[in-house]
Amino acid sequence: MRLFATTAMTLALTASAALAETEITFQLWGSPEEGEVWTRVADAFHAEHPDITVKVEVADWDSYWEKLRVLVSGGTPPDVFAMDAPLYPDWQSRGALLNLQPYLDADPSALEGVFPVTLEAYKTPEGYFGLPRDFQTIVLYYNKAMFDAAGVAYPTADWTWDDLRATAKQLTLDKDGDGTTDQWGFWAEVYDQEPFWGSVVWSFGGDIIDVAAGKTLIDSPEAAAAFEFIRAMWLDDKSMPTTSQLAQYGYDGFLSGIAAMGVSGHWSVPEYAAAGINFDVAPLPQGPAGRATGVNSAGFVISSATKNPDAAWAFVKFATGEVGQSELAKLGFAVPIRESVAASDAYLKQATPINQQLFVDALAYARPKPVFRGYEDWAGAVGDALTTIWEEEAEIADALAEAVAGGDEALAKAAE
Repeated sequence: MRLFATTAMTLALTASAALAETEITFQLWGSPEEGEVWTRVADAFHAEHPDITVKVEVADWDSYWEKLRVLVSGGTPPDVFAMDAPLYPDWQSRGALLNLQPYLDADPSALEGVFPVTLEAYKTPEGYFGLPRDFQTIVLYYNKAMFDAAGVAYPTADWTWDDLRATAKQLTLDKDGDGTTDQWGFWAEVYDQEPFWGSVVWSFGGDIIDVAAGKTLIDSPEAAAAFEFIRAMWLDDKSMPTTSQLAQYGYDGFLSGIAAMGVSGHWSVPEYAAAGINFDVAPLPQGPAGRATGVNSAGFVISSATKNPDAAWAFVKFATGEVGQSELAKLGFAVPIRESVAASDAYLKQATPINQQLFVDALAYARPKPVFRGYEDWAGAVGDALTTIWEEEAEIADALAEAVAGGDEALAKAAE
């Protein structure tokens, strides 16, 4: 009897060990809180797939990419890792990513209910080598306390950029009367196209890039008018803090409490809420050519060198499904890719009492952030040239000519 019991226990332990013998790694950038959320997703996944354990590792943005490059070049990449959509073509073209199309062909339902625009960045002629994890639309944030104190009406969906400019001037104040501005009406990050200038260019009727032709397009008359609007608001009205002024308070004027309005994606919500700011959101204003905003996403990819592709795919499918997306929504830093989750209480009734639906509604006039090989080099060349406008080192026409030349050179290099 004792022999039978011992044998049965041995078999049970052996079976248990077999169930847990597959371990995959998932690496991402973000805060420790984001790491905790994805650990919860991994635990929920393990409950459904007891034979697969997911080890979650999180790092800040710079450390993440540095470590990832080392691991991939060294032949020890994580099984699953996070991907910023604009950088996806570079990683995919190097052969570093697994083609997910065979899995999608075998299970077409995996993409049912996903917002179609979120998938565009990951399409290639050979299929999908990644899937979106979330999406970000850019909206206008406003500090309700600052508006109330000045007796100024909140932004509305009818606003034009001229309305924003006029209101920003009203809300640029020397509150303590010492002759120095200590509250600005507006703040935006202006180096990369995503937070601000891309949407302004589109709403003025301009465009940014023609990837197929290898051309940077921001020197058109329409785009030049958009940059003139930003320049006048910043340098003539002085309703945006200069780089040196902002540096006295932090990296984000809205977060620092010195700007009455700002533009950003949903990623800013947790930080702004934690800072105790009384804020809400409104659509980006309309330009001469209508209203426009940008949409971007982070995604999941699987290493082409993974030894456990089926297990990795099972986790990606789970993380982009109802459970994974509901956990993502609770974190509050992004909008879920599944229409059902974006319409659920998990997303719409978050702790921060703002208009969560607006980020979803913005898809109706959103344009995907351009995604192409060489994005980092292109964005650096363009951003450096535009900085000469904001620092009053160059006229708009000259800066745009430099931006186009540098951008086109980066595109040509990436196409070699």
